[in-house]
Formats: sequence, C-alpha cells, structure tokens
Amino acid sequence: MSDIQNSKSQIRLPLILAVALAGGVLIGATMVKPDNPVAAIFNSASKFKEVLNHVERSYVDEVDSDKLVEDAIIDMLDKLDPHSSYIPSRDLELVSSQLQGNFEGIGIQFDIIRDTIYVITPLSGGPSEKLGLQAGDKIITVDGENVAGVDITSRGVMDRLRGPKGSQVKVELLRKNEADLVPYVITRDEIPQYSVDVSYMVDDEIGYLKVSRFSSTTYDEFRTNMNKLLNSGMKKLILDLQGNPGGYMNAAINMADEMIAGNELIVSQSSREPRYNSKSFAKRKGMFEKGPIIVLINEGSASASEIVSGALQDNDRALIVGRRSFGKGLVQMPMPLSDGAELRLTIARYYTPSGRSIQKPYDDSELDNYRSDISNRYANGEFFHADSIKFADSLKFKTRKGRVVYGGGGIMPDYFVPFDTAMTTPYYRALFRSNAVREFTLQYYDGNKGVLTAQGLEDFTKEFEVTDAMIRKITRIGEEVGVDYNAEELKISKALLKVQVKAQIARSVWGEEGFFPIFNQTDEIFQQALMLFEEAERLALAN
Repeated sequence: MSDIQNSKSQIRLPLILAVALAGGVLIGATMVKPDNPVAAIFNSASKFKEVLNHVERSYVDEVDSDKLVEDAIIDMLDKLDPHSSYIPSRDLELVSSQLQGNFEGIGIQFDIIRDTIYVITPLSGGPSEKLGLQAGDKIITVDGENVAGVDITSRGVMDRLRGPKGSQVKVELLRKNEADLVPYVITRDEIPQYSVDVSYMVDDEIGYLKVSRFSSTTYDEFRTNMNKLLNSGMKKLILDLQGNPGGYMNAAINMADEMIAGNELIVSQSSREPRYNSKSFAKRKGMFEKGPIIVLINEGSASASEIVSGALQDNDRALIVGRRSFGKGLVQMPMPLSDGAELRLTIARYYTPSGRSIQKPYDDSELDNYRSDISNRYANGEFFHADSIKFADSLKFKTRKGRVVYGGGGIMPDYFVPFDTAMTTPYYRALFRSNAVREFTLQYYDGNKGVLTAQGLEDFTKEFEVTDAMIRKITRIGEEVGVDYNAEELKISKALLKVQVKAQIARSVWGEEGFFPIFNQTDEIFQQALMLFEEAERLALAN
C-alpha cells in the first residue's frame, strides 16, 4: 500500500496498549543479552512506563495520561518520516472506507452551507435516491436531534448518517414548496464509492478518463471505463491524475500494465529489510498498448499517481503534461494492532523504471517545511515558471529511448503548464469559499430541474448561458454571507465564474458526466494537452 496519508493531529495510541507493551517488555528483557537491540527496545519502553507512573502519581496538576502517551507516539513517528502514521480504532473505519471502494450509510453527497446540511445529490443506487431525497434538501434533524444552526462539522454529519447496513436513521428535511418538515426513515445500505470520476469522448478520437484516487476498485473501474471509450471509437487517451493523492500500489501497477507492452519494468521497491524488496513488470496483454497517451499531473498528484506517470514516462509510453507532482515515494504497510487500531509504517521506497526515487527530501527537524512544500513552491514561482525548478546533475536519468528525466522530488512533466491566475481574483475565490456559488446553483437546479432534464446534457452544453442576472444573484448571496461586492474584480473573473457556475449546475443534473466536460474548458493543463497529441503520437509510434 502506498499513500495512506493522515493528519498527525489525529494519530492516537490508547494508554492500555502502551502499558500492556511495557509490561510485556519487562518479562522479555530478562531473557536477552544487554547488548541485544531487542533489549534496548525493552529498556526504553520500561523507562517510558516509569516516567509515566511518576507523572500520574506526583505531577502538580491533573493530567490526561492517555493524551500524554498519544502525543509521545506522535512525536516518535514524526522522527521517522512524514508518512508513517497511527490510526486509532475509532477512526479506522472512516479512513479505510476512502480506499475500500464502499461504505455503509444513507448515500448522499452533502455540503454545509450557512450552518445547514444541504443534500448536494443522492448517490446513484443508494437508499436516499430510492426514497426520493433531492438535491437542495436541507437536513434539519437526525434521529430527533436538531442539526441546523449548531455549528455541525462534516465529521459530525458522517458520524450521524453513516452506520451498519440494515440499521435505520430518521431524518427531517426542509424542502422547497413544502410548508412542514418532510420526514424519512432511511435504511442504511452499502454505498459504492467510485475512484474513476468520469470518462467521456472529447471528440471522435480523443477519450478522457479522470481517476481521483487508487482504491480497491480502481482497476476494475478503469477497465470498465476504458471499454466504454474504446467502444466509442477512442484512438487517443487523456488520463487525468491531477489532484490524485494515491492509494493502493497494486491498483497503480495493474493500471499501468494495461498501457505498457511486453514485460517492461513498472516500479521497483527497495528496503533495508530484504522481504520488502520487489520489482513489478508488465505481464498481460493490455487494453491500450499502442495508441498515444497524455497523462495530466499537478502538485496534488502523489504516490500511486507517480507510479503510473513515472512508469509511462520512463517507458516512453506517454507524454506527461502539467506541473511537478507531489513527490511521495515512500511505501506504507498497514499493521493491525490488538485493540483494533492500525499502524501504517513506511517499509520501503519505490523507484521508477529508470531508477528514480520520486520521494522529495525530508528532515525530521524540518517537517513543517515538508508539509508546507506546496505553498513554498507557489511562493518561489515554481507554479508559473519551469526554470524555477532546479535539479542536480546527479539526479539525471534516462528513459528507455534516451530522454532525460529527473529524480529527487516528484515527476517533472515533459511539458510544463504554468498555473493560470489571470482570472482568479480574491473576490472570485471568496464567493466559492463562502459557498455562495454552491447555494445559488442548488437553488437554480431546484427551481428548474424539469426544464434542465428535458433539455438534455448535449443541448445544455452547447446552448445554456449563465446570464449577468444570475451572477448578480450570486453576488447578493455573497453579500448576505459577508463577502463584500467588488465590481472591478468581478469584471476580471466574470467569464471564468460563468463557466464554473454552468459546470456546477450540470453536476446537479447529470453528475460528473455533466460537470467535467464543461469544467475542462477552463483547465489550462487539459487545454494544453489537446494541442500535444502530434508529439504523443510520435512517441507511441517509436515503441
């Protein structure tokens, strides 16, 4: 497994585990020689228990011993690397569900707008959709508890709405044109989560496929969507890994294998512990081994995303377009603990076929700099100028056909695309942060869903226009939630805002298949890729 990322502030170890460990080591310590490394571990754990006992018995104030132990574990893991982590049992189900491909709950996408839970969309095939919950519904109570206007968090919503399959939850909704709250009793069920957001034909030859993470179902989803595109006549592929934080390594290897011919190396893994060393090669007849491929990456593309893009780049199988990827080349293994918690420990580094380590440098004394690396790249101009990125000659490698590539911190694209901020003013960003745009698009959809559905996605994409009157409504909502109107910045951002509003409305009606074809009209990396297929084709023909 790679790229299991968790906030260190959430990493907690129950006191009972630490005490049990310490008790056990006292027995074991008498059975080994003093200079044995195991004895050193036992003695250190014994010392920790001794200090903790003194604190509990004699410290001047009351202490939370559980928190003290947990903080000590956090600090210990921080000394190792930025990605080793501990997941307490109470958080493990939620964290794991993001990669398992499904979870159990009522099946809605929600947002919190003005301290109210809005249903963004009921998930297809889930219990909420079957019962008739609608986009724009406001959830007011859950099992009799008021959840509106009480500063509820996203975690608070999930804690109340998720639950075992077959269990029930009672909700009351505020719905447009309904005088009273609308009650529902929802029986929870297994809800599939999709890691392939969308696939569609850009034109008669170019297929587009967006992967948002690498979960247990990603490979199967990839094959299903590739079959759909190939059956639609796809001859060229855009694989979008922008913002994909990674996930399961095997999903990445299997996906790359569908695009790399022969038995070429995909990724290798190296550790001080020989049992974790491995090499993974292409081994099957892939679905798309010949046609031109362009892979889109940016600073949010990490780990498993870098395995795929690095393998395709080093094997001269695809052009990589965008900005330098995150730079996570460490592999974590999940290690279950007896109390239901889980340690996710870094056990190896991975390397691309040319021998590059993609892991960016880290130092345990400067972890804050590591965690703010993306902000530092922006401040240093790397988002805007490729020559702001400096690579040492010692990090120079060559692809299978002799092209120069670099290691030492992420995948550097073959074609750099600067971050376009020309139209993203502070006022534009504030309208989105305040949820003014989301609130308007939900209101618009709620009042026009019949007309929009009847129009159809194709006609909507060609003919629908966001009017100035609609923009004025958004700015008024913004003012109501504390975003001061700025005519000058609105003028700069208006064209971009109109495209984004149109994309959000399309998402409410048709989901991601409605959203991405419109959103991609303003994605500078996607637009650049469309102009590079001649080069991608030359690369494909050389294989």
